Amino acid sequence: MPDIAVKTLEGGDAETITLSDEVFAAPVNVALMHQAVQRIQASQRLGAHKAKSRGEVRGSTMKVYRQKGTGRARHGDRKSPLFKGGGVAFPPQPRSYAVRMPKKMRRAATRSALTSRLADDGIVVVSSLLPSEPKTRVMLDALYGLNATGRVLLIDEAINEQTERAARNIPGAAFKPASILNILDVLSHDKLVFSVEAIRQLERLLTDASA
Repeated sequence: MPDIAVKTLEGGDAETITLSDEVFAAPVNVALMHQAVQRIQASQRLGAHKAKSRGEVRGSTMKVYRQKGTGRARHGDRKSPLFKGGGVAFPPQPRSYAVRMPKKMRRAATRSALTSRLADDGIVVVSSLLPSEPKTRVMLDALYGLNATGRVLLIDEAINEQTERAARNIPGAAFKPASILNILDVLSHDKLVFSVEAIRQLERLLTDASA
């Protein structure tokens, strides 16, 4: 079972905890992680593109000229895609890009990502994310002390107002409850800073027994 040292926001050592093998020592399946990331990114696409077909363009439905006797090609109304100002042939329409993926596969992908991040020292655990003062400077000093720089994600069981006030003006810092953490969050941040309560909640959520 993997062990990890728990720090305090002031930079001291608090304790050492043992993490779940099922969540933080899982097989790393790169293909499954890629599929899970693609699913989230596809679901984030708006799919709001729209162009008018010939049936939606405003205008007369009268033929532009008679069918026979002109020597020219046969045509219908001016709304044909062949004419300027006409409709678009096979126009794009609003649609959903969402891709379905079974819950067990999503959980397995997140476990793979967490195992990978733990192996490359991308996870930090603190006893509490509640700063001594709800000030940006206090939280910034704490993150530097934890060697959490760049894109940092603070994960707690429930984000406290003081934590949010202290971290919201730090460039690259974000915060999220453990209950809605996804694989894109895990892989797109340089450091994941968990509270002990958050990491225990995440273990409960990602075990197959909780399905």
